[in-house]
Amino acid sequence: MNRIQASDQRSDSAEYLKKKVFFDQLITVYGRKPVLEILDDEKLDIYRLHLADSNRGGGIIDQIKQLAERRNIEVLYHNRAQLARISRNSKQDQGVACDIHCPGYQPYEQAINSLTEGDPKVLIAIDGVTNPQNLGMIIRSVTASPCYGLLLPTKGVAEISSLVIKASAGTVFKGTILRCDSLPSALKNLQQRGFKLCMLSSHDSTPLADIARDQSIIYILGNESEGVSESIASLCDYRVGIEMNNGVESLNVAVTAALVAFNAG
Repeated sequence: MNRIQASDQRSDSAEYLKKKVFFDQLITVYGRKPVLEILDDEKLDIYRLHLADSNRGGGIIDQIKQLAERRNIEVLYHNRAQLARISRNSKQDQGVACDIHCPGYQPYEQAINSLTEGDPKVLIAIDGVTNPQNLGMIIRSVTASPCYGLLLPTKGVAEISSLVIKASAGTVFKGTILRCDSLPSALKNLQQRGFKLCMLSSHDSTPLADIARDQSIIYILGNESEGVSESIASLCDYRVGIEMNNGVESLNVAVTAALVAFNAG
């Protein structure tokens, strides 16, 4: 291989990686009203609008097209099967979806260097939180707090839907949300890189205020009714609890997330 060919290959590889990073940072939202509201928000960076070619003109569809044209957003037309693959929710997409570019939304592997360099970081991870409103409120609290961000598995939790976006008050598009295909694998990886794993628990737990803040920590919040799963609990370095009065045993997971997130400062 000559030098020119090697240089071309490196250039192609760099371009591919750049595109991959960009596409990994896209959040796809579906549904006519949610997409209309997103297009109307000039602060959001819309990459593409997807429409089913079976949509009838008039009404909200025309409003969506007009907003896309005004903002010079590319519009792609698809048959219903193709659009369903994009939205991943054929029953609720209403023939409309759009891609929003969110630099803070990315696979956690892309943030490894940022996570492990410099001052200690605090992440909040969720394990089995399936209520969209809870997820949205957790995202909002983590985004507003001193935490670095949220570690979000791609399976076993609520998907980022219009309900999550509404409950987050739009902070889904502003915060740092690090995706992982397998929460146990991601936690093990980060634990090996110096993070302490702290599961929230009401039993035999160390008070949250007693956890040293001079170390990188991942606080793990579990399912609304069953808590942290056994497979995750077995990895944890600490069980951490929030001291409560008057016989109250537990708090809503979103409330717990807010208390933990703002304790990170």
